[in-house]
Order: sequence, then C-alpha cells, then structure tokens
Amino acid sequence: MSAQDIAYIELYTADDAAMVDYFVSAMGFTRTGHRPGTGRGSVHLAQGDVRLVVTSGQETWGFLDRHGDGVADIALACDDVDATRDAALAAGGRPADSANGTASGAANGAPAVLGFGGVRHTLLPAPPSPRPTSTGRSRPDPAGERIRLLDHVAVCLEGGTLDQFADFYRDAFGLARYSSEYVDVGGQAMDSIVVRGASGGITFTLVAPDPAKGSGQLDAFLERNGGPGVQHLAFLTDEIVPAVRELRARGVEFLETPGSYYDMLQERFTETPERIAELRDTHVLADRDEWGYLLQLFSRSPYERDTLFYELIQRRGSRGFGSANIRALYEAVERDRQAAL
Repeated sequence: MSAQDIAYIELYTADDAAMVDYFVSAMGFTRTGHRPGTGRGSVHLAQGDVRLVVTSGQETWGFLDRHGDGVADIALACDDVDATRDAALAAGGRPADSANGTASGAANGAPAVLGFGGVRHTLLPAPPSPRPTSTGRSRPDPAGERIRLLDHVAVCLEGGTLDQFADFYRDAFGLARYSSEYVDVGGQAMDSIVVRGASGGITFTLVAPDPAKGSGQLDAFLERNGGPGVQHLAFLTDEIVPAVRELRARGVEFLETPGSYYDMLQERFTETPERIAELRDTHVLADRDEWGYLLQLFSRSPYERDTLFYELIQRRGSRGFGSANIRALYEAVERDRQAAL
C-alpha cells in the first residue's frame, strides 16, 4: 500500500475572492467548479494537471486564526485507501479534526490523517492511470496554459524534526528518501530531505532550520505560520522565460536575483550568451546535475502573513532541486526579509 499521486491541494482563506482572483488572473488557472456551503464553501481550479481547491467559511476559522491563508490539505491518491490509512495511523499519524487549529476533515467524507502542523492528507482512490511525472518527457503547454503539473511541495518543519517526518512519510505513505542538502549561510543554516513516491507523482521537500545556528528565515516562517506548514508549491512549466514574463505582467511578484549571480553563471552553465541574457533579464536561476539542467524562479508571498509562496520550474532532464540554487533561494529570501525589516 502506498500513495501514488497528489489528487489536489486545498487552500484555506479568509478572502476567497482575492485568492481565486490571484490564481485565475495572475497565474492563469481556470475555474472548474464550485461547492457552496454555509460553514465551508469551495472553488475548484485547474491548470495542466494541477488541481487546486480554495475554501472559506466558518469551518476554516480555527486554521486561519493559527496559520493564516495557506495550504490546509494535500490530498493523496492511494492504491488502497484503507490500508494506507491504517499504515499512517500505525506510523504515528492521527485522524484529522478541527482541534488546535488543524484542518478539518474532507468535505466529501473521505478519510483524512494529520500530516504536519495543521495540514491534513485526505486519502482518495488512485485513478487507473497515474499522471506523467515531473521528470518525464515534456510536451507543449495547452493553449493559454503555462503550468503543466505540480513538481513538488516544500514543507517547513521545526528544527530537529526532519528525520522524524521523513520516517513518517516513508512508513505511512511509502515515500522514500531521495536526497538531502545542508545550506550554511553566515550564522544560520537550513537542512533538507527530499522524499518521493515510487511513481514520481509525489515529491515533498522537507526543510528545517538548524537549531544549533542563529535564527533565520525558516524560524521567521514558523513564527508567522504558527508552526510547520507548506512553504511553497512548485509548478512545472515547459518554457520558464515566457512564463515568467507573462505572469509578471499579470501581477505575480517574483524575487530578484543579483547581477553577480549571472556573472558567475557562465562558468558553470555552458549556455549561449543570449540565453544567459534572457535569464538575467527575468531573474531566473539555473543549475545542472548529472541528468540535465533546470531553471527556476520564486514568487513573493501574496498573503498577509508572508508565508506561502510559489515557484516556477523548468526541467530539461534534471531530477534534482538545484543544489546551487537552494543556497541562491535561501539568500534571495533572506535579502527580501531583511529589506522588509
């Protein structure tokens, strides 16, 4: 028994009109449905293979009071729902409820278990044919769509808990450890473990501050978010440069990259000068691994508590997460955080 794919991501918000408008007007999602309700109403959105649910109402208030707008549910499609639920409970998981600011159970009555912080996992039957993975062969974007699928979910945890949660996701959902990274920047540091399902449909990047170091941006996230939560959602695109230009024109604010980054990029990224100029112009980051290369860029958080943000990522063979860019992201977020102080 194991989880095969991410069926949908559900976000709780105090202002559903504003959140839906951001995804539709700025990021190019399409409304696909609406579930009205007094205590809990939802709008369903889609782009490529990504499915989002934006939910508001009285049932969300406990979560919003503690965490603010953000991801409340990462629904998992499972090959055997009952067996996966039993494995999650045996691994130390708890049934999801609305106590202590956690997300309440799924509106469709499906079983749900608590993952990290206030985030739950609703468990659904897997469809007969899983969707393509982020490392598979790319295909042209459908007309008007820049986002193809959900590449990974980055989860911010408390320092000293990475191994605990990596083991939980292995035992509960069959997500194996894929890679790890330690980034030391000045007096602060970030540790990370990537866990991934065998099908490639689920990838969580678990990150946490090093408690032996000074307080930094991850500690600030944990404070603003009221504990662990989803730090960012990474959306795969087939052509990142035009996607960034289009989304920026639509109103998405992206982090800026210093010019010195591109001065050094040519030494480790053997692209044409014209390509490097495009990346410099759009502030896109680049990195290689033994399988290929990737390009990525991160947005600023559009939410009041400055927690959840988004990533665009383009892969050309790369299966990793940009080891050099993990440091670049950390430094970019830190610059942005310091500028806001």
